Amino acid sequence: MEKKRFWKGFWQLADPKIWIASTVPMLVGSALAFGLTGAFNFYWFLVALTGLYCIEIGKNAVNEVVDYHSGVDRFVTPEERTPFSGGKKTIVDGLLTVAEARAIAALTLTAGALVGLYVVLFREPLVLWVGLLGMFFALFYSLPPLKFSYRGLGEAAVGITFGPLITSGAYLVQNPSLPPLAILASLPIGFLIANVLWINQYPDYEADKKGHKRNGVVRLGKQKGVGVFAALFGAAYLSLAVLFLTSGNPFWLLPFVSLGLTLRAVQVARDHYDFIPKQVEANARTIQTYQLTGGTMVVAALLSRVSLF
Repeated sequence: MEKKRFWKGFWQLADPKIWIASTVPMLVGSALAFGLTGAFNFYWFLVALTGLYCIEIGKNAVNEVVDYHSGVDRFVTPEERTPFSGGKKTIVDGLLTVAEARAIAALTLTAGALVGLYVVLFREPLVLWVGLLGMFFALFYSLPPLKFSYRGLGEAAVGITFGPLITSGAYLVQNPSLPPLAILASLPIGFLIANVLWINQYPDYEADKKGHKRNGVVRLGKQKGVGVFAALFGAAYLSLAVLFLTSGNPFWLLPFVSLGLTLRAVQVARDHYDFIPKQVEANARTIQTYQLTGGTMVVAALLSRVSLF
């Protein structure tokens, strides 16, 4: 029974369904490397992705322990939970102990660091700086003294990590030079994943406020927060337009097919920001926008090879 409990808790903590967040920039960076240079090594792609998933699990575990001790997770009642509530609730649900969550954090973060070191030593030394920054944000997203997620900086940390850092790292694993286009291609991803985090703060607003987790929505309030939500979408589409104009590749306009989802998400958030049962549609539409934009960006990156001829 104990073993079954632990592994159920581990997979709830790991939450593979949200690994799409890190998979998207990995795919975009790798696809762009192939589109621009023809370089793609499947083995090193899988190695880098494995290390990234380990760090993601470790970050979840650290966040779980900190949110449990701050009371944020404990302040969310079962009837207030939604599929988009923050945290994995493994400690609250009795699936993992605090000690087990800490052990998972230590083991998976160490495994991620070792995989990263393997990539640095045997594939691409420049990945070291990407990895160090990524580990920095993974640790101090929740941990003191910085506690980005508790001080209104978590959205920026997530946007930088899942946008420029992972996309650039994926590109470097495939090709040792990093063109400005790769950084530019990372910006829409960063804005959109930050927006996923932003809208996901709404269901836990009261619990976060009670637990002194002063994220962006808690600081601004729900109504004003909708303005930031819309602005982040705008920034994502603007960066896509700049990407098209800079590269001359018309395929970078493909992600605009997600515009309908975006407009619906903003409308729902504006109309129901204080009524979570209806507001959660905005959460779902934001995630769908991220996935659809990521998928079409991969296609556009691959078709960069066509636009070179």
